[in-house]
Amino acid sequence: MSQADYSTRGAVAVISLDNPPVNGLGHGLRSGIVAGLDRAAADPAVKAVVLLGAGRGFSGGADIKEFDSPRALAEPSLHTVIRAVEQCPKPVVAAIHGVAMGGGLELALGCHYRVAVAGAQIALPEVKLGLLPGAGGTQRLPRVVGIEVALDMIVSGAAVPSEKLAGSRLFDALLEGDLLEGAVAFAGRVADARPLPLVRDLPLSDPRAPALLGSARGAVEAGARDQPAPLRCVEAVEVAASRPFEEGLAWERAAFLALLQTPASRALRHAFFAERAASRIPDVPEATPTRPIRSAAVVGAGTMGGGIAMNFLNAGIPVTVLEATREALDKGLAVIRRNYEGSARKGKLTAAQVEERMGLLRPTLDYADLGQADIVVEAVFEDMAVKEQVFRRLDEVMKPGAILATNTSTLDVDRIASFTRRPADVVGTHFFSPANVMKLLEIVRGKATAKDVLATVMVLSRKLKKTGVVSGVCDGFIGNRMLHGYLDQCLALLAEGALPQQVDRALERWGFAMGPFRVSDLAGNDVGWYVRKRHYAEHPGGARQVIADAVCELGRFGQKTGAGWYRYEAGQRDPIPDPVVEALILAGSRQLGMTRRAIGDQEIVERCVYALVNEGARILEEGIAMRASDVDLVYLAGYGFPAFRGGPMRFADETGLHEVVGAMARFAALPAADAAFWRPAALLERLADEGTTFT
Repeated sequence: MSQADYSTRGAVAVISLDNPPVNGLGHGLRSGIVAGLDRAAADPAVKAVVLLGAGRGFSGGADIKEFDSPRALAEPSLHTVIRAVEQCPKPVVAAIHGVAMGGGLELALGCHYRVAVAGAQIALPEVKLGLLPGAGGTQRLPRVVGIEVALDMIVSGAAVPSEKLAGSRLFDALLEGDLLEGAVAFAGRVADARPLPLVRDLPLSDPRAPALLGSARGAVEAGARDQPAPLRCVEAVEVAASRPFEEGLAWERAAFLALLQTPASRALRHAFFAERAASRIPDVPEATPTRPIRSAAVVGAGTMGGGIAMNFLNAGIPVTVLEATREALDKGLAVIRRNYEGSARKGKLTAAQVEERMGLLRPTLDYADLGQADIVVEAVFEDMAVKEQVFRRLDEVMKPGAILATNTSTLDVDRIASFTRRPADVVGTHFFSPANVMKLLEIVRGKATAKDVLATVMVLSRKLKKTGVVSGVCDGFIGNRMLHGYLDQCLALLAEGALPQQVDRALERWGFAMGPFRVSDLAGNDVGWYVRKRHYAEHPGGARQVIADAVCELGRFGQKTGAGWYRYEAGQRDPIPDPVVEALILAGSRQLGMTRRAIGDQEIVERCVYALVNEGARILEEGIAMRASDVDLVYLAGYGFPAFRGGPMRFADETGLHEVVGAMARFAALPAADAAFWRPAALLERLADEGTTFT
């Protein structure tokens, strides 16, 4: 079915791209564009053509519904569409608003002319999927914006507002007022222009090209290990600057198809779809009515509570923040203002925006002032007795229908809900620190949580610009439950022969944003110590983390105390290996009866990552996570897992589950191993035996 509407405005044909939500260039739309061009070419009354996006933008590029399907490459391909545009005997004008991204921008670059309105987002984001633009983008964009700007856009994939490109040859005009009327008028003015200009014919010559390309290549090689796409993007621009257009087009297409088959691209595309799948909750229909969230409240103005409040303020939602004392309240408000003023100094906010957001903030010491909020998020100390006091009070003061959310990171949401007379209104909203920065939001579904509450919080997560993932109730939910085994292995590696800097270095070289000991020092070692002590109390006969406890017993809580697994110079965040910690580790090994040995980086990575995989499989078995891609998304969005690996479950699939199980058997046979720890989850073992995958 054609998704391109054809109409005429006097002597100008208008082809409207109509494939919601972003006019993805699926087969139906591609076919409709070609049919519209043929119709315009055959009509003697038509002198020019305007391509216009219906709805929110021109085109967001490829239709994600067709990814990895035969229709994605079926004729007319995007190459064929662009060739039809270029060969149209009448001027074709791209009229751009909203977004022109990926294939949408490539289509516009194939047009004879381009006009736009201010604020349109222009991008070639394919590198974020481990690819490069495959329909001429790397060859045409440098010809209109220059090598330097094109390199930055193609290698980063970042969007640029149309007005920042106004002085380039990308746009023939920036229009004000109604885009369609302006584009039709422009098309009328160029209707008789001949020969028709083609971007492919523009010369590309810049004496700075060698230096620009060399600098870009160096930056990519330093920062994009194991990711082939960024380097291929640089090479594609180099080809554009040094070879004939058609030769460059062929090079680009071959590189695109080769990248399509790389593990990195498969992983990044998996992550892309994982984020879209996470919002679908099988037993909660998409049409489920949601509760209005016009105002919010937060209990606690500390680091987490303040960060949570900022999320609501950033979304334009008024927030009432409660604290127990005036001193704590004033301190929390000061931190929020300081954060906003820091953003203003960096040019991310104006002074007026800072005041606008602070103006939405209402501080209070009285629970009664929270009562009319549509949602309240509790962000107090991670202790069940404290949570009980808060939720019993919230149950008294909150209006009927208000959502009662707990920011607990490990505690039983069902038990917290039982402290109220409205358990259906209770849900977990586990923000990650710093809450105003981190993307992940674990949405914890209690056994009584109402479907409309779940749907409302999922919609709210998008409004707060968070990546929402639904989890069931268990100790630690998805992310922290898996983290427990990961950290167990990190600490076991120390006892057996490694040092913190080696573990961190191995995992960072593999792709993690930060190694576990650097993360612990950043977050505060006392946080993990508190959780361990709770576990010790709940399981008196269980094993203890002798080395980690010894570090905390010395008051080495990390950066905030100037010493943790590393030491820190005053005012600096650089981790410095500390002989004191090495001595603690050696003493701990002796206490545990360990004979230390040399441990290779590969063993470090596999033990840590496969610990995540095995616990992730158990979480799937138990139904705590709805799908393997949700597990991956939690680790990609919240724990610094390398995006080009796709998440722990996807990485296991790429490695081969039989290989993973075999490695776990080898680890179980090591002299100091806890064999029970390495017993494969039933789901992992079954899938490995079947030769199938998680995802």
